[in-house]
Amino acid sequence: MKKVQILMVASIGVAMFIASCKKDNEKTAEISSPQFQAGQTIASDTLKGSVKGTMESGKTYYFYDQVVINAGDTLVMQSGVKLLSLNPKAQLIVKGSFVSLGTKDNPNWITGVDAYKNPSNYKINSLQDPNSDPGLKPTGKLWGGIQCEKTTTLVDIKFTHLDFGGGTASASNPPDGYTSGKDLFLIFFQNPDGFLIFEDNWVYGTTTDVIRANGGKVHIMRNNIEKIAYNDGDCFNVKNSTIGDMAYNLIVGTAKGGTKASNKGTYGTVQTQINMYNNTYISGGYRSVDPDRGANVNYEQGARGYAYNNIFVNCKTGLRILENPLADTANCRYGYNLSYGDSVRIVNSFYPPTHITRPNSHDIPNPVNFYPGFPNSYTLGQIYNAPTLVGQNNPKFTNYPLPVSGVVSLFNFIGNYNFHLSSGSPAIGAGYTNFSPINATAAVTNSFLKATVTPPSIDLGAFPTSGNGNQH
Repeated sequence: MKKVQILMVASIGVAMFIASCKKDNEKTAEISSPQFQAGQTIASDTLKGSVKGTMESGKTYYFYDQVVINAGDTLVMQSGVKLLSLNPKAQLIVKGSFVSLGTKDNPNWITGVDAYKNPSNYKINSLQDPNSDPGLKPTGKLWGGIQCEKTTTLVDIKFTHLDFGGGTASASNPPDGYTSGKDLFLIFFQNPDGFLIFEDNWVYGTTTDVIRANGGKVHIMRNNIEKIAYNDGDCFNVKNSTIGDMAYNLIVGTAKGGTKASNKGTYGTVQTQINMYNNTYISGGYRSVDPDRGANVNYEQGARGYAYNNIFVNCKTGLRILENPLADTANCRYGYNLSYGDSVRIVNSFYPPTHITRPNSHDIPNPVNFYPGFPNSYTLGQIYNAPTLVGQNNPKFTNYPLPVSGVVSLFNFIGNYNFHLSSGSPAIGAGYTNFSPINATAAVTNSFLKATVTPPSIDLGAFPTSGNGNQH
């Protein structure tokens, strides 16, 4: 622990509390909320080249090319900061640490300058395929994401809007880990000993994966994700030597998968272990170029973890446990999940028969109702046909049309929908809480930087009735 604390001090610098005092008409002092600071404040409104220090609360900054945070350096965004791209080539290359500390009342933004100034021209909250969506064309909105190298110590992003991240790697100067022309992830993390904290954020319109982690200690909680990737790409996709939690996320309209864990690769010596609990997945998986993909909880090749208390609505495929290469089935635990579908094709894929997901008697619907002989004579991978499940077990969201009217794959945006649970929802009280989060980033203890870990809820999905889940 001492070594970790020394590392954090070296990477982040000395935390400073900035208090400003002013007198109101009655001449009483008001003290603003303290802000985290590392190094000097950044004087210029345009970031270029190698950058470190603090972007001050409430200010707007611009970037147009690769901005590099060197190893041992830190770039901080205080609350209410806007970092706007002037060119699709704009991207953050992180070799040290990057911190964005928005708040619920004063969030941060990283996006294209036109998309921020004219959001209604770009965020299209209508039934539109992202491949033909005029709001997802490059002009005025695209930026190249947060690309981390193997020396990255910490990426810590809270209450931040990260819209339209991605594009393709340049031929002349591709980020580390990419080749020319490859799709850019919104965030690429690749240090098995580093920390990635991603909580309470909003993401709209990425080119491909929101997060790809080739190793690392991760905390991914309470985020709203919508309309990500064109014709491929998962939401949160982690590989060998990645451990942590993905919980209370609302994931709407992914091209391929929602939360995915694999032990593929040789990035470190730690087995991938990810808990995926209390997430809500809506209309995911319909733009995958691989017809066998599209699962919104996915454990592959040697990965392990727990997947409880999730809600799947009109997703292409339910929970997927891969048989080749084989997931760590002895250490995958799952159940107490609710699945809803508006077609026979959807309900017949709650347990994809091409893979080895084992039904759980605590799931909604209970497999005893459609698997003949379950559980006594059940055969792993057994095909079933359950037309009576169509439209059943409606989770009763506060505002969302079920059954949907139209093509389910086009319900890929959040808009004004409300995914909280209404009274009488079968998801209320149906969860499992006898397990603990992994809390892989516990060594980050600074009060500004540390993760806020939400334990599992007795209610299913990202918005339990206690109000302790997703805060959007």
